Amino acid sequence: MDGSADLRSQLRGIVAHRMETDPAHDLAHLDRVWVNAQAIADNTTDMHVLLAASYLHDLVNLPKDDPARHLASRKSAQESEPILGEMGYDTDHVRAIQHAIEAHSFSANITPQTAEARILRDADRLDALGAIGVARNFSVSGALGRSLYDPADPFAEQRPLDDLAFSVDHWKVKLLSLPDDMLTDAGKVIAQQRTHRMIRFLEEFAEEIGRSLPDDWSNSTRRH
Repeated sequence: MDGSADLRSQLRGIVAHRMETDPAHDLAHLDRVWVNAQAIADNTTDMHVLLAASYLHDLVNLPKDDPARHLASRKSAQESEPILGEMGYDTDHVRAIQHAIEAHSFSANITPQTAEARILRDADRLDALGAIGVARNFSVSGALGRSLYDPADPFAEQRPLDDLAFSVDHWKVKLLSLPDDMLTDAGKVIAQQRTHRMIRFLEEFAEEIGRSLPDDWSNSTRRH
């Protein structure tokens, strides 16, 4: 099997044409997930499994509002099999990569059973946090026609959270709680750091719209 650099180049070439329609799940996203995965991995990790899973986990990318979105990771795992076979992966490695791909998705609700699957899930979720997470959140919300925030109640102090209508609501609904959901120690540390950055952004965001960030938002990271 090729060395890691050659293997990465080969994988990028295979997926590049399939990652052009969604700016939040494009080739740059796969590159960042691989960077994150390497930051979390240790010397017991099968890096060839992790590398392939990082670049093939979004082979089938369905929009967030697609009713079949929860099936996307399973479809990606299925479509990875012939690719991996042509690349020289044996059956055991193919199955390990497919499991990591299936289990990475939030909506699939599959428990990761291997170290590589846990790392990939954390690496993918880290890309929803920090400065990149801010950019991706607003990019996806814009593509779906959602408003940045509710001008009458930006931080949902007197209304239910609604991240189908307001992009900032999604931070409270999901993003700010991601550190609690990390499966690896290294992933949790990085997630906490990135979430602190997001809180600082929200504090400045609130100031610029003439508001104050409620304590239950700003405290999301202080409890860690």
